[in-house]
Amino acid sequence: MKDIILGKTGIKVPQNGFGALPIQRVSIEEAVRILKKAYDGGMRFFDTARAYSDSEIKLGEAFGTGYIKREDIIIATKTAAKTPEEFWKDLDTSLANLKTEYIDVYQLHMMPQCFKPGDGTGLYECLVEAKRQGKIRHIGGTAHKLGVAKEIIESGLYETLQYPMSYLATDKEVELIHLCNKHEMGFISMKGLAGGLITNSKAAMAFISQFDGAVPIWGIQRESELDEWLAFMDSTPTMDDSIKAFIEKERKELMGDFCRGCGYCMPCTVGIQINQCNRMSLMLRRAPSASWLNEYWQAEMEKINDCIECGKCMTHCPYELQIPTLLRKNLEDYHEVLAGNRKVQ
Repeated sequence: MKDIILGKTGIKVPQNGFGALPIQRVSIEEAVRILKKAYDGGMRFFDTARAYSDSEIKLGEAFGTGYIKREDIIIATKTAAKTPEEFWKDLDTSLANLKTEYIDVYQLHMMPQCFKPGDGTGLYECLVEAKRQGKIRHIGGTAHKLGVAKEIIESGLYETLQYPMSYLATDKEVELIHLCNKHEMGFISMKGLAGGLITNSKAAMAFISQFDGAVPIWGIQRESELDEWLAFMDSTPTMDDSIKAFIEKERKELMGDFCRGCGYCMPCTVGIQINQCNRMSLMLRRAPSASWLNEYWQAEMEKINDCIECGKCMTHCPYELQIPTLLRKNLEDYHEVLAGNRKVQ
């Protein structure tokens, strides 16, 4: 496993990071055990957010109680604050939750625009002041929209960019990594498994390993998942002809109009869980589970019939998907599975 440097931050970590969103779904005891095992196995970059319920608390319990020296790990977290008041409240909460005096990379979460000095929001000024006070060490941002991501990079104001990146990414999206390298920015790669659509961890790791300056943060909930990524610390997959052929096959099957599950389209006017319902057909095919067919999901899928085609969701979709059309197609496929015309494991 090679080490990478996140641009001008100077942060040097193995190219194998821990995405802590999923640990909000497990007990504190289980989360702490998994986090410590990740560290013991060689992971050094841990990413979380205020929006991830108690994820920060669990990181604090694992690493803020003397198990390791604080300087031995890199902690990145995020705020979705819209005002300076919210910013400082979130930052103080994160510091308390994480049991730390500073955050290595503090990111504005799901940025709808590139926040800049003098734009009237005061958010960038807060980042600079927090860094001056020593509460944060580096300034970052996360985005799902390609245009916003490019503006963040080219602004020269941010030290890291976090953006969805998997082997299903378009050439224009992959170019963001090269652009970050050109501007000496670190690239934090989220959604490396495309929200569960990618099931081949070897191919996923081989893809991101091609790029310098990029650290992937794998969303980890179970010890078995962690074991897959830790196995790559000593034996890192590299891109070869067989993996290239596999990825090409995957891209032909999945590229195009499919939902990545980012959630920008939410909330729905009539309460549809768009980010799940809009890719139900793919999930049944790619990550088959009978749990997708229980009464809860049946009821959620039937909400698609309530769609009034207001178009609000489409105005927020970074991938410009025809969401109402895709929802109806997913419902049709779902009914086929329920009727027994298609099988699910």
